[in-house]
Amino acid sequence: NKSQDSGIAEMEELPVPHNIKISNITCDSFKISWEMDSKSKDRITHYFIDLNKKENKNSNKFKHKDVPTKLVAKAVPLPMTVRGHWFLSPRTEYTVAVQTASKQVDGDYVVSEWSEIIEFCTADYSKVHLAQLLEKAEVIAGRMLKLSVFYRNQHKEYFDYSREHHRNAMQPSVKDNSGSHGSPISGKLEGIFFSCNTEFNTGKPPQDSPYGRYRFEIAAEKLFNPNTNLYFGDFYCMYTAYHYVILVIAPVGSPGDEFCKQRLPQLNIKDNKFLTCDEEDGVMVYHHAQDVILEVIYTDPVDLSLGTVAEITGHQLMSLSTANAKKDPSCKTCNISVGR
Repeated sequence: NKSQDSGIAEMEELPVPHNIKISNITCDSFKISWEMDSKSKDRITHYFIDLNKKENKNSNKFKHKDVPTKLVAKAVPLPMTVRGHWFLSPRTEYTVAVQTASKQVDGDYVVSEWSEIIEFCTADYSKVHLAQLLEKAEVIAGRMLKLSVFYRNQHKEYFDYSREHHRNAMQPSVKDNSGSHGSPISGKLEGIFFSCNTEFNTGKPPQDSPYGRYRFEIAAEKLFNPNTNLYFGDFYCMYTAYHYVILVIAPVGSPGDEFCKQRLPQLNIKDNKFLTCDEEDGVMVYHHAQDVILEVIYTDPVDLSLGTVAEITGHQLMSLSTANAKKDPSCKTCNISVGR
């Protein structure tokens, strides 16, 4: 396991790092520290840090593997912050190993043996990163159109199951991994997906759907009102010209509300670029952004008796489904400078 690099000499005198600790992990940085024997410690001028994405057993064997990356860093007091040296992706498993080095007069290095290999996982996007995504989404949201209902398409069996096994209520389920890789709601937040986009010419929901021929429709005020909070969840595209914005509606004080409050930017329900709820002449009025496709997650169960279920007259467009859809990492519109 000794270094094979040309121009690097091998000597046992330099202390080998051990008891490596990774701390202060974010989506694009971490701190690293370790212990060393005091012998020859004063000769250390540099640290070599070898960081690699952890191999995914299910990854394509013929795909080009990430090139192992070695960081040469000046010997600074530990813990050392690693940020910006690599393009770190959020929510990704990495392996890291360290060796100490002493730079010689001729420019070559004397190095220790490599430490043990440590594994760690980078964090989700923070509220700061989501605020950057939010700003990007606001730029392209477009003008606001009126809406009156939220709707959810599914197969007939889904609604039958909800009636028979869940006392007529649709139940929240864990959000899939669609959207941004660093999204803090993927695989964690429980909710029910609804749509609310309308057709420009009719003001009503489109008759086609990617998600099943049966549609549950519910009056907007039954899900979204002053007793609910609204959060920005994500902004992404799937190698397409159109973009998706994920919003979360959570009843005030509910478990979903507490989850979002800690992790997501909260939006003013009366004044934001995506989905608004306001009172005009004693009546609740609702608007949605025209130029993005909104995916709305409601965090509590929803009783089917609060709306209607009927078969759509249009087509089931499976190709438009966003289930576990991967975000286009090269799109300049919906990516921020950290992670993918």
